[in-house]
Amino acid sequence: MAELNLKQIIDRLNAEFTGETRKLVFWYDDKAEFAEDMETVELQNAKIYHLQPDNQFYTKYFLERGYEVDAIDGSKELCALASEYTGIPVKCQLFQELDETRKYDGIWACSSLLHLSLGELDEVLYRIEKALKPQGILYMSFKYGVFEGERNGRYFLDFTEEKLEQLLKKHTSLQQLRNFLTEDVRPDREERWLNLFLKKINS
Repeated sequence: MAELNLKQIIDRLNAEFTGETRKLVFWYDDKAEFAEDMETVELQNAKIYHLQPDNQFYTKYFLERGYEVDAIDGSKELCALASEYTGIPVKCQLFQELDETRKYDGIWACSSLLHLSLGELDEVLYRIEKALKPQGILYMSFKYGVFEGERNGRYFLDFTEEKLEQLLKKHTSLQQLRNFLTEDVRPDREERWLNLFLKKINS
């Protein structure tokens, strides 16, 4: 579809989703030409779900390396797809609903928390602290910057190292092991990501 403009793509998709037959279309925009536009596109008879490099792919990665994995996602549709892809049940749950005690050796939250408000993230970190075993590891990542608010119709919470340090002052049982910046690997994207590893040091 690279040779089509956005209106032609929408028209073709609307034409595809007519009648009684249920259809699932995967579209890979390899040059990321429409990455920003697709955030706000609405179709007449279908919903758009944006696959991110988060749980469903990393779940498979961890399973193939022998780890026991509890996978969650906030979308029922993506949970169904992820269950089929990974071969394990994927629970439809938000991080705000996490309610476990000393259960996990590690929690992987790659690009999973960046749509929370600062207050919501604060609460989620307390829940994660409770769910981790002593010496358990948390990985999380955010877009790099100080922006908080709506961007292309979705809420984003960006972080710098300094902003993150202020947040972690309230979470004394989480010790920062290392942080590092990475470049966005998607074509034509100049964004950077702040990656962070933390360890639970208190029981």
